[in-house]
Amino acid sequence: MSTENEGTAVPPAPSAPPVPVETPAASAQNAAPEGGAPTAQIPSVPPGAPGAPEQTPAYAPMGAGTPDPYGHGPGTPGAPGHGAGTPGAVPAAEAGWPPPPPATPAYADGGGSGAGGWGSSYGQPAPKPKNGRGGLVAAILVAALVAGGVGGGIGYSLAKGNDNATGSTTVSAPSNSGDVKRASGTVAGVAARALPSTVTIEAESTNGEGGTGTGFVFDKQGHILTNNHVVADAVDGGKLTATFPDGKKYDAEVVGHAQGYDVAVIKLKNAPSDLQPLALGNSDKVAVGDSTIAIGAPFGLSNTVTTGIISAKNRPVASSDGSSSSKASYMSALQTDASINPGNSGGPLLDAQGSVIGINSAIQSTSGGGLGGSSQSGSIGLGFAIPINQAKNVAQQLIRTGKPVYPVIGASVSLEEGTSGAKITEQGASGSAAVTSGGPADKAGLKPGDVITKLDDQVIDSGPTLIGQIWTHKPGDTVKLTYTRDGKVRTTEVTLGQRDGDS
Repeated sequence: MSTENEGTAVPPAPSAPPVPVETPAASAQNAAPEGGAPTAQIPSVPPGAPGAPEQTPAYAPMGAGTPDPYGHGPGTPGAPGHGAGTPGAVPAAEAGWPPPPPATPAYADGGGSGAGGWGSSYGQPAPKPKNGRGGLVAAILVAALVAGGVGGGIGYSLAKGNDNATGSTTVSAPSNSGDVKRASGTVAGVAARALPSTVTIEAESTNGEGGTGTGFVFDKQGHILTNNHVVADAVDGGKLTATFPDGKKYDAEVVGHAQGYDVAVIKLKNAPSDLQPLALGNSDKVAVGDSTIAIGAPFGLSNTVTTGIISAKNRPVASSDGSSSSKASYMSALQTDASINPGNSGGPLLDAQGSVIGINSAIQSTSGGGLGGSSQSGSIGLGFAIPINQAKNVAQQLIRTGKPVYPVIGASVSLEEGTSGAKITEQGASGSAAVTSGGPADKAGLKPGDVITKLDDQVIDSGPTLIGQIWTHKPGDTVKLTYTRDGKVRTTEVTLGQRDGDS
């Protein structure tokens, strides 16, 4: 699920909206070329994900031999894990980091290099059009708009003439009717305050590929918060720019990025002194049914505002572009029905007061195709955002050190479905121990075969759900784990360990 594309192939530049159909005569003489600007398809929801349609499992199956990269426990081949792994398990914290990407997730934004996961997918920006196709589409669109303006002018002249005719029943509005005062709590009021602090990000790799996403002002020093998959193409020597709604464009550089969290911080070069950071809310206090406002650049249409509600909380989401080289991202997401499409990734999800409660990151997709296809799915009312409390902690860490820090339990858990919890594997990645000797899980008395069913009060139904919940905490936090062993329910407290960096 995702709002932007990222992944193996950088998504194409956002395509322009369809052009109005011409008159029959014109259409007959000039048939439009087949296809529009290329767009990347968003992967579908991985199998088995909670709440995912039966035909689209929440998590994508992992290939055999893939260890869990997150250090929450070794993983068995075929599933990413947090420790060393046997098939289908998550590798221990010491194991190689990223776990295998979900089967068919897609990113929510239009830029970046990863696609979604579990009921969400990273939205990538459509790859830049080649041979001028994108420009052609834009030109046709402009022509259509100009024609529409001409028609409107003629219509106005005719209407004005009719107003003076005898028997006219039209009524003119007062000349000051346009001076509407909008309360600060209205959607229009919130949008007016937030838009000036939201930017459209364009990332381009050294080979010219790239995409479009969104970000927002994090502090007065010029730091912009966004998704990792939005800026991934510009990490290694690429080009990065941020454009404000007033048209001012700035070059930027990546300060730090976290693949696992799908969070990144960039900094404007020669940042203006009048930056206004968006106020950060408290995502822990959000309730299902609360109003939401999303701002972004869906399909390249910058400064787009959509509304909805919080549909669910703590939704386990694993997203990736599905490529063999990509690393999966895990989150315990806020679910919203606000319209989110490729290009929205990295943009703010606001509450009714205009405070940021999340970063739009992924969408559930019904598309069965992979990235780089000829079509791209749009919003179906299932969008997912990274809770701002978690994103803020990650961003502050990236600004301080440039590298992310992940909390771990030091045990490999299986990513297979049907385990009714997160099962600690019998063996870790590459034959290592499933439970790291002297690690958090070992000290808490956990053993291979134990099935973790709760973390504090949160139900754990799979390995990916456990990973997402652990990552909402910080290294050093103590959590209570409920697990079953030999048919008996037990509890234990675990003080989370730490893993630095994405690899």
